[in-house]
Amino acid sequence: MRLLVGLGNPGAKYERTRHNLGFRVAQLAAEKLGMALDQTRWNAVLGTGRVRGEQIAIVLPQTFMNVSGESVGHAARFWKVDPGELVVAHDDLDLTLARIQVKVGGGDGGHNGLKSLRQHLGPDFVRVRFGIGRPPQGWDPADFVLARFAEEEEKIVEELLPVAAEAAAMALLEGTAAAMNRFNRRPKEAGGEKDEAQENVDLAGGGTSGKPKR
Repeated sequence: MRLLVGLGNPGAKYERTRHNLGFRVAQLAAEKLGMALDQTRWNAVLGTGRVRGEQIAIVLPQTFMNVSGESVGHAARFWKVDPGELVVAHDDLDLTLARIQVKVGGGDGGHNGLKSLRQHLGPDFVRVRFGIGRPPQGWDPADFVLARFAEEEEKIVEELLPVAAEAAAMALLEGTAAAMNRFNRRPKEAGGEKDEAQENVDLAGGGTSGKPKR
């Protein structure tokens, strides 16, 4: 079993906040992979299925962020998921807005969801980081991550969400190295020519729309 986790806080109050980007990435990945998130277990909403011959689970913890490791830990132990088979999508203050990066391990960077996961699972899981940038001077980071994006920021986020979803799916299905090689690059300036990784994708079919799989 390979496991994709999206981090966020439950409830309408937190929908579309910066801190809930992990939920949005995982939900979009599930949609593109043809998986329904129609189960509840371990204080989580989840879905399971087979994609390209691999058993996949996608989990959205419904605990609050700072204890999400409890929910994910139950799932990982139940399915005997190794750290390299666990991919976590989350927001990241240390990356500029909408920059996407795949990495293995590392610290928590002050992210309470990552801190909880590290406590329950160790540090060696795979991460799909979605940049939200640093708050303006005088804005507490804790308040910043729980606020919604400005209108123009949301447009940029919506454009890059499919890219993050594909990065998560590729890390899950094809391995971290493949995902890092493809997605660890800076996005083009807004309105400019799109990076190859930003083109429309067909996750379940295994490639970028209109291009052969390599």
